[in-house]
Amino acid sequence: MRRNVLPGLRLSLGVTLLYVSLIVVLPLAALVFKASTLGPVDYWQIVSSSRAVASYRVTVLAALAATLFNLFFGLALAWVLVRYRFPGRRIVDAMVDLPFALPTAVAGISLTALFTTNGVFGAFLSDFGIKVAYTPLGIMIAMCFTSLPFIVRTVQPVLEDLDPALEEAAQSLGGSDWAIFRKVILPLLTPALLAGVSLSFARSLGEFGAIIFIAGNQPMSTEITALLIFIRLEEYDYQAAAAIASVLLLTAFIMLALTNWLQARALRYTARN
Repeated sequence: MRRNVLPGLRLSLGVTLLYVSLIVVLPLAALVFKASTLGPVDYWQIVSSSRAVASYRVTVLAALAATLFNLFFGLALAWVLVRYRFPGRRIVDAMVDLPFALPTAVAGISLTALFTTNGVFGAFLSDFGIKVAYTPLGIMIAMCFTSLPFIVRTVQPVLEDLDPALEEAAQSLGGSDWAIFRKVILPLLTPALLAGVSLSFARSLGEFGAIIFIAGNQPMSTEITALLIFIRLEEYDYQAAAAIASVLLLTAFIMLALTNWLQARALRYTARN
């Protein structure tokens, strides 16, 4: 009798496709359909309004800054967790997943309490003339907090699986530590780094709960796009909310498509070498 590779594959595949359709495809299709009920002129007028454009600028710039910070800090943290053994390592490793377990609203309140002018960190920074809460810098910090695990958890398993023989061979050929990292380790980490960066950036674009408490939410200066969408929903302007949300959706899709293309090129380079 002919047997499938996995018992019950057809049933499990059908359940999976149904789940994906209900949870992912259906809401996205509803969003696109709602936005498409607007005419081209009305759609463009909504998504290109001065307030919407200002929210795009705040959101994208803060997301890019947070992603760039997490790229270096997340790589360094993953390196330390994999390559070194020290007291409290397991606690630090567990704390990386804290943004996943902590409700984003709680994270936003906690960050606001820490970085206001009378908070622990805010009072210290205010002595140097640095204000965090209710500024774009606060938005960036909130995005860093919520998106850091994506980079750490995508890079960490790749670091753990690296063959030590590659580094030993490079050392035997006289390679310096920096040359070994740049020419041997970094190319192998590039696909994982690209995946982590894309997930981190996409999470930052759509973050809401951790930001609204620390941002100040001033239109044209510290108002993020997710909050503007929420405001339009509270005003029962569903078409405008869908139109603005479609811009974020398109941005995320473009980012993911570009990242997948870069990953494919990086994997081909790694396979050749």
